Amino acid sequence: MEQTQRTRDRLFDGMAAALLEKGYAATTIADIVRHARVSKRTFYEHFVDKEACFLASFEHASDCLLAIVVEAATPHLPWREQVSAAVGGYLGALQSTPGMTRALLLELPAAGSRALALRRAYLGRFADLLGELTARAGKDHAELRPLTPAMCTALVGGINELVLLAVEEGQADHLTDLADTATDLIAAAIVESNGGQGSH
Repeated sequence: MEQTQRTRDRLFDGMAAALLEKGYAATTIADIVRHARVSKRTFYEHFVDKEACFLASFEHASDCLLAIVVEAATPHLPWREQVSAAVGGYLGALQSTPGMTRALLLELPAAGSRALALRRAYLGRFADLLGELTARAGKDHAELRPLTPAMCTALVGGINELVLLAVEEGQADHLTDLADTATDLIAAAIVESNGGQGSH
């Protein structure tokens, strides 16, 4: 089982490298195995085609991103620092995996309806996490208002739009520079207009 996972991880890395090199449409299985340094036979032992590998790679990357955000937003921090840590963890992870970041933002339409459905589910999971994080903070701070699911979705979408703009402008290696803006955006949404932005 451990060996199987290591091989799949190599294929995921190979897919990410191929996406960065060529984009999804132009990527072939030969590209993936070349970057992964495995044989085509090994590829077909794990995936039936390129799409299956891509979807599995994307799902794996999403799980890793979610885990990073959960770990970063430790409950003992003041609420604004929790938000900042969660946002920073998310942006840092995207910055460190440019192939998957490109896939999330630019390549999914080329991968078909299943990929788009997976992206919607992925964004939904992050929106749910944002809702949980802000609700947790609101229990101890009367000035914070709960976010509706729609507002959480809008905030996640807005942050991803900032990331997309940075990627398109060739700033994919500076995504963490967006952390303050993203934190301010979330804070503005959850702080009541008659409340403060104190973090105690």
